[in-house]
Order: sequence, then structure tokens, then C-alpha cells
Amino acid sequence: MTVPAFAKEFGGRLPSANEQKAANQLRTVLAAQAAGDATLRVLDDEKKPFEITLTPGLSNLLMELLRHVGRGDAVTLVPVEQMLTTQQAADILNVSRPFLISLLEKGEIEYSTVGKHRRIKAETLFAYKAAKAAKRSAALEELAELDAEYL
Repeated sequence: MTVPAFAKEFGGRLPSANEQKAANQLRTVLAAQAAGDATLRVLDDEKKPFEITLTPGLSNLLMELLRHVGRGDAVTLVPVEQMLTTQQAADILNVSRPFLISLLEKGEIEYSTVGKHRRIKAETLFAYKAAKAAKRSAALEELAELDAEYL
């Protein structure tokens, strides 16, 4: 998969073993604070301690990010309001650009045109991806039930 043009790479590389270890340690600390706000005590540039309070929503988001970094995965953050090119959207869906264009032309994914170029809102793309995953999951459950009937 190619990296979208707007993506901020993790230093242009996969996380190192030390970075993975640090991510897992920080995730463990945050998980211990799971109920309510998490408070982190860190040192500023002058080595003076100060506290940062993370809301549950921010803690969950950070833990998800740390989980991927801890596993050594490449991570790309995409703001939901971001307008994506067809190539960027195809990369996120892991499909070819021509296949994505056919989905757009069938009306399966909403898009807008800027000049001659199609743009897809990231939020719309992620909603499409989630709906497809749910449909796939339901189909797999149905197949499993049918298979269980024959056992």
C-alpha cells in the first residue's frame, strides 16, 4: 500500500524495538487508569514535573494508536473532514483506483468534484468501509450457522 500524500509517517519508517517497548509500557500505564480520566506526570524541557489529564475518549484513542505502534505496525492518521483523492481512497480501501472509480460511478460511495477531479470525504469512506465490514461479518456468521447445521 502506498502512503497517502498528506500522511505523517512514523519518522519515515516502522517503529523500532525500543519504540514498540515504550508504546507497550505507556499503553499499560493508561490501561491501569481505565476508569475515568487518566493523569500522566511528565517532565517539561526544564525537567520540572507537570500533570496532563487525559479524558477517557482521548485515552482510548491514544491506547489504540499505542497498540498498533507496540505491534510494530505502520500508522497513518486521517482527519475525518479530510478530502481524499481517488488514489488515497483506493489505498485506504486496499483496492485499485479503477475499481474505486467504478464504486463512485455506481453511487456506492458519495463524492464531490473539484474541477475535473473527484474527492471523497474521509468520513464517508470510513462509513463505507465499516458498512462493508459489517456486511461481510454477517455473511460469515450466516455461513458458519449453515455449516453448523451439517455437522
